[in-house]
Amino acid sequence: MRKYSNRIYLTAIDSNDEPKYFAQAVQNENRRQAMKNEIQALEKNGTWNLEELPKGKRAIDSKWVYKIKYKPNGEIERYKARLVAKGFTQMEGVDYHEMFAPVAKLVTVRTLFTVAVKKGWLIHQLDVNNAFLHGELDEEVYMKIPQGFGKRNETRVCKLRKSLYGLKQASRNWYQKFTLALVKIGFKQTKMDHSLFIYKNGDTFVTALIYVDDMIIAGNNLEKIQATKKYLDEKFSIKDLGTLKYFLGIEVTRTRDGLVLNQRKYVLDILNDCGLQGCRPCTFPMEQNLKLDKDNEDPKVDASQYRRLVGRLLYLQATRPDIAYSVNVLSQFVADPRQTHMDAVTRVLRYLKATPGQGILLPYNGGTNLVTYCDSDWMGCPFTRRSRTGYLLLLGGAPISWRSKKQSVVSRSSAEAEYRAMATTVSEILWMRWLLNELDVKQNGPTPLFCDNQAARHIANNPVFHERTKHVEMDCHFVRERVESQEIQPLHINTKLQIADLFTKALGAQQLRVLLDKLGIRNLHTPT
Repeated sequence: MRKYSNRIYLTAIDSNDEPKYFAQAVQNENRRQAMKNEIQALEKNGTWNLEELPKGKRAIDSKWVYKIKYKPNGEIERYKARLVAKGFTQMEGVDYHEMFAPVAKLVTVRTLFTVAVKKGWLIHQLDVNNAFLHGELDEEVYMKIPQGFGKRNETRVCKLRKSLYGLKQASRNWYQKFTLALVKIGFKQTKMDHSLFIYKNGDTFVTALIYVDDMIIAGNNLEKIQATKKYLDEKFSIKDLGTLKYFLGIEVTRTRDGLVLNQRKYVLDILNDCGLQGCRPCTFPMEQNLKLDKDNEDPKVDASQYRRLVGRLLYLQATRPDIAYSVNVLSQFVADPRQTHMDAVTRVLRYLKATPGQGILLPYNGGTNLVTYCDSDWMGCPFTRRSRTGYLLLLGGAPISWRSKKQSVVSRSSAEAEYRAMATTVSEILWMRWLLNELDVKQNGPTPLFCDNQAARHIANNPVFHERTKHVEMDCHFVRERVESQEIQPLHINTKLQIADLFTKALGAQQLRVLLDKLGIRNLHTPT
């Protein structure tokens, strides 16, 4: 029954289009009613007062954003219209001051899901109704009357008393209020990720993870989970979305082997927006040995379109480690993209066309030991001659953290490049060990770090500095101290078995498939 429920839900979210403009939405009765409901909710909440705009002040504008909310069985629950202020027109020091608010790291999201799967926890999703409206405004902010609700010859504007979506300070005000509410009922804010809250009392262990107004509650005690939901509903008014199925554009599917995370709908939306639904698919995302550079003689392309595509592909990496290297290379040219760069982006999209439902598997089995891999491609960048770092962290066989990034300095040897990659990976390992400790998943013994460069491994294990390592002395000290404290154990691995090779160079179809199989990648067009 669960299989068909997931199928119906995913079919529903694919089959309904959401309007982007007021002129489109106003033609639909359901959308018009949704906008009326939103205005009524804002006025009931005391979000603004209508006043004449004082001299010397200016009013920012607003826009409507439309969404469809679904029931767990895929039926349409309601049409939603959200009023969003155009906060990008605000001026610092005039109508906002501090604006930073943390959101959950995607690494933390994957790690929490993995721990929950391994321990058999319940995973529920909540949506806070009008979350930002709960924050109080300290600044004096004025906004024009929302589109579609102003009377003819109206000169008054909305003086905002509470936060509104889109305001620069809105996220910060909401986060502070939500944090105080959870701390009040015994939750503790973790130091590793300030968006993760943990409640621990005896055998009861419950976690709350917040990403703006979306929230995940996972734990081993249903009674405590329900009590937390009830408290939050009384405090903020929440919508209980039940068992997790769809979070931040990530589809969550339960199979007999574990939890599969993929972004199938997101991929199809990208292909649809680019008009590439009927393109010829390919089996790997980037041509082998392709060296892209800043070719000023090549024809220019639409920079805004290129940036938009690369930005969307960057978020797609949340469940697609197979495109991490390609996207990192392509992101270097967003300032001045050329035709060769756009052709390479199109190649990635053709690969996505062949694998729209591909994602990562978080298996039930495999334990909770952390295993890591690191690699580098010496002088891989053709115009800066910098090397590239790639690493992968697996928790009981589940990929939870990976990265492909160009190093900040030029390395004088392949051993130095590999060692710098090792130092970057060790930093991530330490952070992950601390996070896992907060989640009550303690790591017994050192974390194995597999590297295919013998010289780099010897530098990490041996206390003797040679002439060739003087300039990397700080990294040497950092890694070696962690080896001596038995937190890290560098181990050798054959280059052909090095999974992190995926993040340092473009691979052919056969080798790519071999490494993805080792990584536990699954391709789900429909839930199984």
